Amino acid sequence: MWTVPLRGKWLVWAITACCCQGFLLLGYDQGVMSGIIGADNQFGKDFNHPDPSRQGTIVAIYDIGCAVGSLIVFFWGENIGRKRMIMAGAATMLVGTAVLTSSTTLAQLIVGRIVTGIGNGFNSSSIPVYQSETCGGEIRGALVCLNSTVTIIGLVIAYWLDYGMSFVNGPAQWRLPIGFQAVFALLLLIQAAMLPDSPRWCLAHGLEEEGTRIIAKLEDRDDIDHPDVVLKKKEIEASLAQESAGGPFKYRELLQGGQIANFRRICLCIGVNVMQQFTGANMINYLAPIVYQNTMGLSRNLSLILGGATACTYMLASFIPLWTVDRYGRRALLMISATGLSICFILAAALLSTGSRPAAYGATAMVFIFQIFLGIGYLPIPWLYPAEITTTRIRARGSAISSFFNWMCVFTVVEITPIAIANISWRVFIIFAIFNALWVPLVYAFFPETKGLELEDIDHIFDKGGITGGVWSSPGGRTVQRGRIDQDIDEVKEGKDVKVDYGKQE
Repeated sequence: MWTVPLRGKWLVWAITACCCQGFLLLGYDQGVMSGIIGADNQFGKDFNHPDPSRQGTIVAIYDIGCAVGSLIVFFWGENIGRKRMIMAGAATMLVGTAVLTSSTTLAQLIVGRIVTGIGNGFNSSSIPVYQSETCGGEIRGALVCLNSTVTIIGLVIAYWLDYGMSFVNGPAQWRLPIGFQAVFALLLLIQAAMLPDSPRWCLAHGLEEEGTRIIAKLEDRDDIDHPDVVLKKKEIEASLAQESAGGPFKYRELLQGGQIANFRRICLCIGVNVMQQFTGANMINYLAPIVYQNTMGLSRNLSLILGGATACTYMLASFIPLWTVDRYGRRALLMISATGLSICFILAAALLSTGSRPAAYGATAMVFIFQIFLGIGYLPIPWLYPAEITTTRIRARGSAISSFFNWMCVFTVVEITPIAIANISWRVFIIFAIFNALWVPLVYAFFPETKGLELEDIDHIFDKGGITGGVWSSPGGRTVQRGRIDQDIDEVKEGKDVKVDYGKQE
């Protein structure tokens, strides 16, 4: 298949633009329903004014679709490939958008939400892996964080388009915002079709010539025998040889302990995504106008404006990790983020408990600051970390299973939030404040630092073993140093076997 004639940093940026397009679509899709649902508007009239429970289902059923899409990637994504899964995700979202935009019944609307969600599940499981496998360790964190920033740009576009269309009468008030996502999906499909696949995926699946050509393009070399190309290829092959020592992949490998520690890696993939959703992030991102209106007693118009302003704050904060994630590391940003999020929600709950209008404005300010702390850490890292912490052999499946749990947690939070707000009002902030406080010691004790490491170095990140995988005893959680894979290459050159303890095998 024809690919764009780009090389080096320009090819990396083209791949990044494609990945960003996928996350722009994700962000837009996450935010578009927030300004449509829960009001006496055309959407409410067309669908018989759904109650809080039905509102939660309409919004959250999308996440069930995302979870289904992630499971499909888990079982078949490794064989299909990163690039083709992204293309399939874009095509599926085009179909889902057509179903949604033409909806005349609640059943059709729900089917459209599920189909669109499946496509997004393909993308959210595959894009971080594709991005991580096509860029160097020095810039990987910043590029994946850029994807997260673009997610919030999509959210902002959705919020303000919803607000602008709220002054329009007729079905276009909600059909145009929902249908507009087709533009992003079509652009994603075109971009992905013109880019090469991951070189690591090609080499892992016997496509040696294609994989080597892609490495040469990424390294900006004309000759596939150039020393830089040969070295990178050897690093990947040494890593693959080490990972495939047990023969063809078996799903029980995901439960392995030992030095390779696949089960620990999968637990970290799932854990960081569960943490993200129980920060309370999507209570704000999906339902900001409802939160402002029903917990703080603000008008619908002011709530819509504040929802858009909240998203803008979130967007500005999301630029911060572009400069900090590869400087201070993943762990520090996660712990700072969780601490700030907990404090913000504690203060918001305390202010709202007074029941006064000035206190409600103060609580609104706390939500804005909450978005800043969220953008610093728990927005980007959960998309980046699973693709880093897993080995090439299980990376697609690790990213997919983490994405599955992410979307199931989003479903849970978005489904129960309207009901919780209706029943306990501002006290819902206390629940999420407690969760955020719990995340700090968990990250400190169990999450190793991956800053600056090549993906092949991360194969050795749990070599120290122990309950925490060496994280607790290592300064800054740095359990392995950059360049560790070079030792494996030297051993292969000397004719030695690269020995790895894969744990107990059946």
